[in-house]
Amino acid sequence: MSENIAAHADRPSRPEKGWKKNKVAAHASGEDAYRGIGTSRGIAIGAAYAFEKEQYEHENKVIAPDEAEQEIERFLEALRRSEKELKKIERVTTRKLGKGYANLFEAQIMLLHDPVLIESITNRIRTELKAASLVIDEEFGKYLEQFMNSDDQFFQERACDFRDIKERIIRNLHIKKLHSWIPEGSIVVSEHLSPADVILLSRSNVKGFVTDTGGKTSHIALICKSLNIPMVVGLGNFSQLVSTGDLLIIDGESGTVVINPDQKTIEYYTGKRDEALRFDADASLTAEQPAYTRCGVRISFFSNIDFKEELLGIRATGSEGVGLFRTENLFIDGTKVPSESEQLNYYLEMAETLAPMPLVVRLFDIGGDKLLYSPVREPNPNLGWRGIRILIDVPEILESQLRAVLQANVHGNIHILLPMISSIEEIRFIKETLDKLCSAIREEKGHAEKPFIGAMIEVPAAVEMIAEISREVDFVSIGTNDLTQYTLAVDRNNVIVQDLFDKFHPAIVRQVHRVITTAQKNRCRVSICGDMGSDRLALPFLLGCGLRKFSVVCADIAKLKKLVSGITLAETEIVANECLQLDSAAKIKGRLEEYLAAL
Repeated sequence: MSENIAAHADRPSRPEKGWKKNKVAAHASGEDAYRGIGTSRGIAIGAAYAFEKEQYEHENKVIAPDEAEQEIERFLEALRRSEKELKKIERVTTRKLGKGYANLFEAQIMLLHDPVLIESITNRIRTELKAASLVIDEEFGKYLEQFMNSDDQFFQERACDFRDIKERIIRNLHIKKLHSWIPEGSIVVSEHLSPADVILLSRSNVKGFVTDTGGKTSHIALICKSLNIPMVVGLGNFSQLVSTGDLLIIDGESGTVVINPDQKTIEYYTGKRDEALRFDADASLTAEQPAYTRCGVRISFFSNIDFKEELLGIRATGSEGVGLFRTENLFIDGTKVPSESEQLNYYLEMAETLAPMPLVVRLFDIGGDKLLYSPVREPNPNLGWRGIRILIDVPEILESQLRAVLQANVHGNIHILLPMISSIEEIRFIKETLDKLCSAIREEKGHAEKPFIGAMIEVPAAVEMIAEISREVDFVSIGTNDLTQYTLAVDRNNVIVQDLFDKFHPAIVRQVHRVITTAQKNRCRVSICGDMGSDRLALPFLLGCGLRKFSVVCADIAKLKKLVSGITLAETEIVANECLQLDSAAKIKGRLEEYLAAL
């Protein structure tokens, strides 16, 4: 069966009756293989648990006028019960993952206290004499419809939050107990899961998660990565095909899911899993040691992080600093711009924790949807007002962040990274603003250490301008996720075209090679912070192109260091040049797999 999976893995497939056709192989024994999006690496073999949230029939009856206050009290009590649950989940999250991820639930608790939402629901119960559950469904439905129809990842995450809160309140109206314990060692299969579901279900030593919806950058995907639980998302109507107790295999790296595998397939994946575990165990023994290739060249690995709490264990992973800190996570409840003093304290604590290791602070990579005063609703936010464009157009946001960085840079280890750069003018504007603010702070406080400036290379225009950009900045960082999306015109979170989103497409590997070689020619430091940097298959290609600095998820550093130790750069240079001549992603991946198999 494993041969069948490999043979069909690159076969293009298109939508059928509104769903993605994810089935890639079938077998006479009755097993079927499906392909989704692998979002958290690892292999899991176990019994499926079909997780379905209880649905409640809305009470469509008209309530009597003298029952309205009682119905309102039911609603308020449901809010109190929901808050109690979320605080419990927040505590569990803090214990498992730290305060950073726990803030997701703090934002939901804030929504439970939203005076506008509460007043709207209570007034409608009182005036329209409708049951609380019906009014809650209708009020939340207004927001959900807007969020679900958005192409923007932020709005899609907000839809997940709103759906979870709505379902939680309605369940508590019926005084039903939270369903959070399932059989130990299950693989959870569901249409959709919220961050709260993943946190609570993980207490049952869940082996893996499979969902019909979702993307690589969703909150649940990031949580599973942090918990080291394999996950595959974007499988269309897969949850309708699985029953509790079905034997499943999931591969969180390739995105493959097998239902009722035969013995040969079980042995194949068991061997693959055990080999990966042995590799990880060996890698962990030398994780904190510097990484050198077999031929003695030093390779550096840094961390991509979202919250300062992640710094606590950063040295143990073998990381040499932070290569990407996504500051947009500082936005309170996703919309309120953090103040200068809040940012200063946050950056200062991070810089002091890391010193003398570097902290690369990416300026706010936000879309207009995150600004409360955004004047328009954009039809396509990913190609609209976002990233550097907002920072230039809204100087109070830019200058507040730059002032905070300048004042926090007391150890000289903070660098700034500019998001979504597409022109030289954007870089020069930021440099001029930084110079102006730096002079003002020096006059006021006597000293300000100006940080190094870097540019994200994540749109095709930046690749075309790489010669000019790399002469204008101190370093560049390749963001392969957006670069792939914009170059191939494929939304990475759209399950219908997910098979077209491929970082090994010839256009992508040639762009990456061009950026690396041109930047180095101009003596500009270059690193990679996108998903390609964490991919073991891409490692020999990137090294062969001349890349020596990687910024990746902490959990991947030890494995990549271990792999580096067996590589000879002269060989990777030959392989990289061969890959640049190939005309398909399948051929490029095949050549890289051949090289790694021979190590």
